[in-house]
Amino acid sequence: MENNSNYISLKLKKPKPLVVAIVAAVILLAAGLFFARGLFVAATVNGSPISRLAVIGELEKQSGKQALDAMINKRLVENELNKQKVTLAPEEIEAEIKKLEAEVAGQGSTLEQALAAQGMTEEDLREQVTIQKKLEKLLGDKVSVSADEVEAYIKDAKATPPAGTKMEEFKAQINEQLREQKLQQEAQKWVAELTANAKVKYYVNY
Repeated sequence: MENNSNYISLKLKKPKPLVVAIVAAVILLAAGLFFARGLFVAATVNGSPISRLAVIGELEKQSGKQALDAMINKRLVENELNKQKVTLAPEEIEAEIKKLEAEVAGQGSTLEQALAAQGMTEEDLREQVTIQKKLEKLLGDKVSVSADEVEAYIKDAKATPPAGTKMEEFKAQINEQLREQKLQQEAQKWVAELTANAKVKYYVNY
């Protein structure tokens, strides 16, 4: 019988479970990075990537302080409104959305188009409407417009009713416009007081 010791016997070794797990993890990570590359890379120029972090850094240089201050003010307003227990019924928000839709439709557009032009989503709009309506509830009692103010505005601006609009309806529109202006001024004053009394620590200087 020939001696089989001269032959090399090749045996495939079973990969260890740890090695299999590592390889699988690497494959999943690579696939995840490929499909989620938009999370890290904003664009490529002739194959050279521009990272989203670079874009964010540039935006922070340009308007970081304004954006941060706006976020701080929003947080202060939301916290204070919650503290004051100012609430809204869903119907109130929907009514305001419908009102905005009608106004935009009157201008020959749609709410979706108007939001897209401003880089906003419907969720952003609902958030703004919610804060605005809550502020109206909180500060509305401090705002009033007299008939004399309406008459003075019409006289100074030499305003006339649009065709087909009755004078009383026109005056009601002017009243609402003046009230919104006063409410805006009152809200700005209220937010300024909140900011002045708030304890805000900045960890980034723009």
